[in-house]
Amino acid sequence: MTALVTRAELAEAIEADAVTVVDTLGGEYYAQQHLPGALALVLADVDAQAPTVLPDRDAAIVTYCSNPACPNSGQVADRLTKLGYTNVRKYREGIQDWVEAGLPTETA
Repeated sequence: MTALVTRAELAEAIEADAVTVVDTLGGEYYAQQHLPGALALVLADVDAQAPTVLPDRDAAIVTYCSNPACPNSGQVADRLTKLGYTNVRKYREGIQDWVEAGLPTETA
């Protein structure tokens, strides 16, 4: 099971530029709104794109999707771990929680 990260921990890591944030919704969802600096990476593309967009397998990575009911972040985190990434965590509450807390987002 993937370790979890809280909103406060994630906000601090983003502010310190100490994490790679991965949006697992992709497509229009990513274009409309994503966490600051987040990369779009959906499960179907992990095997092909992860080595290029996430070259450091020991870097801190946090996946997220829409909310706790969305399985995408866990699926992508699990796949990254199976591919040898060693520091993957999941922001279970997702972008819904981030926005409700009034934190900034970006658009594509």
